[in-house]
Order: sequence, then C-alpha cells, then structure tokens
Amino acid sequence: MAHKERLAAIRAEMNARGIAAYIIPSSDPHISEYLPERFKGIAWASGFTGSAGTLAITQDFAGLWTDSRYFVQANEQLAGTGFELMKLKVQGAAEYAFWLADVLPAGSTVAFDGNLASIAVAQGVQDALEPVGVQVDGHVDLLASVWKDRPTLPFAPAYLLDEKATGESTAAKIARVKAKLIEKRATAHLISSLDDLAWILNIRGRDVKCNPVVLGFLLIEAASTTLFIDRAKLNDNDQERLRAIGVAIRDYSEAFAAVASLRADRILLDPKRTCFAMYDAVPSTTAIVEAINPSTGLKAVKNEVEIAHTRRAMIKDGVAMTRFFKWVEEHVPQGNLTEIYLAEKLQEFRAAGKDFVDISFDTIAGYLEHGALPHYKATEQSNATLAPRGLLLVDSGGQYKDGTTDITRVISLGHATNEEKIDYTIVLKGMIEGSMAVFPKGTRGYQIDAITRRPIWGKLRNYGHGTGHGVGFFLNVHEGPHTFNPSNIDIAVEEGMITSIEPGLYREGAYGIRIENLVLSKVLESNQFGEFMDFETLTICYIATDLVDKSLLDQQHIDWLNQYNAWVFEKLAPGLQEEEAAWLKEKTKAI
Repeated sequence: MAHKERLAAIRAEMNARGIAAYIIPSSDPHISEYLPERFKGIAWASGFTGSAGTLAITQDFAGLWTDSRYFVQANEQLAGTGFELMKLKVQGAAEYAFWLADVLPAGSTVAFDGNLASIAVAQGVQDALEPVGVQVDGHVDLLASVWKDRPTLPFAPAYLLDEKATGESTAAKIARVKAKLIEKRATAHLISSLDDLAWILNIRGRDVKCNPVVLGFLLIEAASTTLFIDRAKLNDNDQERLRAIGVAIRDYSEAFAAVASLRADRILLDPKRTCFAMYDAVPSTTAIVEAINPSTGLKAVKNEVEIAHTRRAMIKDGVAMTRFFKWVEEHVPQGNLTEIYLAEKLQEFRAAGKDFVDISFDTIAGYLEHGALPHYKATEQSNATLAPRGLLLVDSGGQYKDGTTDITRVISLGHATNEEKIDYTIVLKGMIEGSMAVFPKGTRGYQIDAITRRPIWGKLRNYGHGTGHGVGFFLNVHEGPHTFNPSNIDIAVEEGMITSIEPGLYREGAYGIRIENLVLSKVLESNQFGEFMDFETLTICYIATDLVDKSLLDQQHIDWLNQYNAWVFEKLAPGLQEEEAAWLKEKTKAI
C-alpha cells in the first residue's frame, strides 16, 4: 500500500467506528525513543522516519507535528503522502491536541492507542479536548485493523551482565529502589522503561536497534519482584540467577493482568515513562503516585566501575574514529565516497575493536547542506557523494560491553571559506566554555546550556537543539533525568553523571557544524563558599584545527585545545599503527 492508501484505510476505519480524529504518537508500550519495528506506526502511515513526532488525522486533514530538528526531513518524506508538516513551536508540546480542540465540534470523539501514549501525553490530550466537549478514547488501536503485514514483537535473546562489569549487584539495585519507594510511601512500583529495567536487573538484549535492551516490565512490591518477559529470551542459567535473588519470571503478555489484579495500597508510576493503558489498568482501590522512576536518577550517577570501563571504551572508540578520518582524507580525492558508505565504513572500523556490540544510533554523515540537518540520515535518494571541498559533519557512537559513546566532529574536505572558519571557531569556543565550566553543587542543566551558548550568542547566532543529554553505561545513548538545554528542568548536575556537550550552528542549504564530547561531572573542591564541581572530558578524538580562526579565541581556549589534542595523541598512539600515529601526530599539532 502507498501512504495515501494507508491514510485512506485509517480514515475508513475511523468512519466505521465514529472517530472524528485519530492520534498516532511515536512510541511503544515502554515509551521508548527508539522503537521496535512493530511500533513504527508513524513511518508506516506517513513515511516520516524521525524519532520524534505525532500524527493527527481527521477526515479532511492529516498532519505530522514535529520540531525544528526534522523540518527539512519531514518536508521531503511527507511529499505526496497526504500528510502535511505542522511545525511545533515548543519541542514535545501537545500542540496537535489544541489544534484538534479548535477544529472539532463538541460531541466529537478523538481516539488513540493507550499502549503508545504516556500517561503525561494522554492527560495532555484530555486537558486540551475535554473542556471543549470533545470526548477522548485512549483504548483504540486502529493500526491492528489496517496494518496487515505488521511486524511481530522482536525475539532476540537477552543475557545478564556480571557484577564485575556493572559495579553493583542486581539485589543491591532492587534494594535501593525499594528504599526510594518507602520514601514515596509507595508499596508497589511498575517499571516500563526498558533502560531502567536493564539497569536494575543488569540485563541486556537486542530488541531495539542500537539500544542493548530487552522488552519487559518489572513489578517491584514490598515482598516480591516480578519480571515480565518472553521466557525464551533468557537461558536456563540466567533465569535461575534471577530466581536465586528473588526475581520471579512471568510471561511478557501477563503484565497488564498483573497490574489489574494488584492489591497494593499505592503504586508509583512514572507519568512520562508509563503508557496510559497500564495506568488505566490499575485498580480503583490502589492509589497512584505519579513520580519519576527512582532508578532513572540512580542510573544516571555512574559508579567507579562503570566510569573506569567507559574510559577504556573511549580509547577503543577514539582509535576507530582516527582510522576513519584518515581513511576519509585519503579516499575523498578518488570521488567514490558517499554518505551511506561513510556510515558503513565507520561501523566497520568500530566493529574491529574489542567488545563492540552495535552502533549507539544511526550514524549522521552529513555533507554540505545535509550537515545542517541535526538528525539527518542518508537515504538512497539523498545519498551525496563527497568531493574535495566543503564541510563534512559526522555524528556517531558505539555500544561496547564497557560503555556507550557519542561523538560529533566536523572536518573540511578542502577550500574552507572564511564564514565556515568563523562559524566553526565560535562553536568550538562554546564547546570549550562548557567543558571548562566550574559551577557550584546544585547547578541545573539550563545553566550549563547558557554557559556553552554564551560565545555563540555573542556573535548573534544560536542553535535550535539542546546542548547536552545524559548517556547510559552500555545502555541508551539518550538518558535522563538531567539534560543541558534551555528548559527550566529542576534536575541538578550530580557527581558521576555522563553528559554530552554539543553546541552547533546550521546554515540551511549550505552546511552544519556541531562539535561534541562526553564529559563526566566531578566534585572539584569544597570550601567556605560551598562545594564546587567541574567536568572531566571522556571523549578521545582529535578536534580539527585547520578550520580554527585563532583571532576569535582567547588564550585559555587555545591552551585547552592544544592540551586536549596532545592528550588525544598520548592516549591513542599506543593502539595505532605507525603510519596512523604519524598521521594523528600531525593532526594534533599545537596551534
């Protein structure tokens, strides 16, 4: 079926059920950012493959609401599908719900599949529509009727990690979560988010591309802990290891019935990480405590074992990145490098390293104007061929058994312009400012965001995405609860958090620049004025200096860059061949 035919089939089903508008979120029953194929309903219906967006369909209009990261991509992918791009003014806001409130008459019904909408999203839809007399039904899965060849649930095997790899036993993690439940006066807690489940149980899998997680739910009660999972995914030994520490194992499909039969007084559910259908299954006799999963905050603070492992993973990743950029430089003149080929070759270099499992997200290899698309992914239609001119942006990462990486670098393929050098240097200055920040304990992410943006704002430039996100330990590359962005999110930067610092500048139709390192937040000093923190840079890959305009940098920025590149050479040279080390030595020369 073409996308127009799929849209027509959805509308026919809506008409048969008396539904005036249908909402399709980008999500799954675990409110994941990256989805198993079965839950990629937006891509199936509209052709849009971005990781953030919402479809709202009426009988005479179909729109995709997404944010500025995807505007160009959405315009291209929605052409001829019957769907129109609706540009979000505020990232993540339920603007589609207020649009529906304006266009639908009272008495209409708006429906969505409560398995694919978080509690927070469902409540936002209800708050927008019910006051104007529009009914909301959160228990309608229209895709089940019209998506005839819908993929099945993934069935990849899962496995348990040893405590030597994680630094903390599963039993200890469950105990810490239970202690947090006592603080919240909750007697039960359902964990739906897959990375939280993976962290608590020290379990990993391959159910979601690029994310080493397994589909499951975890129900923690005062006297019991139950994992709902496809039993076939775990071997007998791992099942016995879980049972030995008091974790019962039940079938994945039984999770909703287990929640519906709860006898707990109070259950803690994370409104942003629990689906509405699960929320609605809770018995009326059980009070619901809406709060962030305790494990989300616990998981964000890495222990010394995780930190030590991550440092080793960064060396392996840096070796792969060095070999990749050397290869690019040598092969560009031949005229046979494409964006897709770059992504494949970079994965090949990473896969040659010890303990590599997967890439941590789809590689963004953006040449010229494609670099101006923050979440670009080359397709057969867009696949550009590199030439010895212009800027190349590569944003990529790896999943290793000892850590998760995420790095962005920009290189010039030749004939750099003055404008490119100015923009590059401003972005680099912002990244250095963020990396050098010293701040009091209790500082929030939006304050780090502002410190990083200051040099860019000073040149009357800006970028539309956040400055940084948390990163998991051999887990999701995007991890909460902290984030470095302009939003007034009341989460403090804590010692042991790993976060990206990635400012950028984007000139639509020309080029994009983003420079990204991962940093570890650390306590610097305690004195009479309080406790102060700073960052340790973890990412180990040279930063190109041929695009730097030294006149735009203060001496402290020049010193930081020279010291960083010298450190990169020192850490990576032992793992490189002689000619590779010589090449890197030249790239890391002081400016």
